[in-house]
This record gives sequence, structure tokens and C-alpha cells, in this order.
Amino acid sequence: MFMVECEELVKIYKVADIEVMALQGLDLYVEKGELMAIIGNSGSGKSTLLNILGGLDRPTAGKLIVDGKNLLKMSEKELVRYKRETVGFVWQNNARNLIPYLSALENVELPMIFKGKIRRQRAKELLEIVGLGNKANRKPAELSGGEQQRVAIAIALANDPKLLLADEPTGSLDTKMANVVLDVIRELNRQFQLTTIIVTHDMRLARKVDRVVAIRDGKTSSEFIRKVSSSDVKTFVEEEMEARMNELSHQELAIVDRAGRIQIPRDYLEALGISNRLQVKLEKGRIVLLPPELGEEKKRDDC
Repeated sequence: MFMVECEELVKIYKVADIEVMALQGLDLYVEKGELMAIIGNSGSGKSTLLNILGGLDRPTAGKLIVDGKNLLKMSEKELVRYKRETVGFVWQNNARNLIPYLSALENVELPMIFKGKIRRQRAKELLEIVGLGNKANRKPAELSGGEQQRVAIAIALANDPKLLLADEPTGSLDTKMANVVLDVIRELNRQFQLTTIIVTHDMRLARKVDRVVAIRDGKTSSEFIRKVSSSDVKTFVEEEMEARMNELSHQELAIVDRAGRIQIPRDYLEALGISNRLQVKLEKGRIVLLPPELGEEKKRDDC
């Protein structure tokens, strides 16, 4: 049961006479209730993917199903409804999340207005859930950066979305505040089985989620799967201790696309001196990759 299904997803931006492929046939599946992170260098396509999942941009080609809805076939009216009811967004920049002259409570109520009905009690409950019930009447300038980001999470949940998208939610916070925000996100995921996708360049998040998908050059290149479920570890401090005890908390897996292609990490290729060609062999139930020269030497040795 998938909340998100992406197959061969392509996004092309045209700037003047230049076409840029931000996504180049990306495949991604996210299960309902999953808490996962997407990582990648600047320009890898992760923010483009998040904008497409949030209905803020449309893909050029491919397949994209979110909560059973085909985003490539949606009308503009259906897309507006999708953004109001299906997805919630948390941005890195608090100025994009909050209206400065409204209180925390009024900020949470604002999305409800666009849906047609203010539920003040529900807004108060959401602030309680993120630990800010006693600061409902404070304006953003009277809150710390971490508190502002927790209000932003409450805003994202105002219309009971099925999918929560967070774009670098801790990027502007210090370590202590980042830990608090991440723990709030994970607790919401556990409590409400809320499918959550976090986009970041910070590998610290790998210790907060069970699956991390790495994107490179507009495609999913590898996954990091947690060896021990994060549900068995309650706080970030406990996870820090676990990480020190276990050098590898996650197992890295290469992604094989529908055409049978994989992206091999560049440092692996550089270590073997492989540039643009290599030999592929099936030996004793294993796929073996060899530089062309090594492959020729092995062939001579076998003779």
C-alpha cells in the first residue's frame, strides 16, 4: 500500500533556449505511514521532487500517484483541492511558514479558512501536540526559531493531510532546537501514522528515520535502510549513544531502475580507476564489476 508512487518521473525546466533536466526518470515508492528522508547535493533534484509531490509544480513526463490521485491528470481545480486537503508543507524559512502579525493560534487557523471552516479547538489541540499550548497567543517574533518551526508543523497539519512534506525543516536551527523539531515530527508520524517525507542534505537525519533515499543527477541512486527500527529508540540522545556503539546504523543499498541500471558511487569508481567503461560478469551467484584492464588480466589468467 503506497502513499507515493513515482515511475520514470521527468522534469524539464526551460530557461531562455536552454533545457535543464532536473529529474531524469526518477523512481520512488513511499509506503503509507512511512517516515523517510531524501538527501542529495545541491542541484540533485530533491527540492524539485518535493515541489512536484506538493502540487507546486507539474512533472514533464512519467507516472505520479499520491494517495491514489494521479497528479499528471489533475485539473487546476483538482490540484488546488489536493494542496488544501492531501498535503501539508513545512519550509526551512519561517517567513514562508508564518504570518508575522498573527498569533500562533491564528496562524494555525488560517489554512482552515481556505477550507471553509475554522476549528479553534482543533487549532489549540495541534499547538498542544507540538508542545506550544501555553504560547498560543504569542506572535512569531516572540517565539524562538525552534518554536516557530513547531508552529509551522501545526499549520501543516491544520487540514488533516495524508502526506507531510518538510523541506530542510532544521536547516536554520542549532543542534538542540533541531533535535526537538525532529522528535516532534517523528512523534506525529508514530501517533497518527502520518506519511512524512523530509528533504535535507544533513545525514544526521539518517539516525531519525528508517529509510533514507539518496538522489543524484535527478535519479534515485541508493537507499540507506536502518538495521534497527527507529521505533525502538525514543529520543535523539539515545540515538546518539546508539550511533557511537554501532558504527553502521544503516545498510546502504544501490537502486536498480526499471531498465536494470544502477548508479555506482563515484568514490568506488575512482578507487578502481574506472572512468566510463567497465566489465560486468555473473560469477557464483554474484554480479562482479571490473575495470576493463583488470577484466582482460583476469581473462588471461583463466586461460
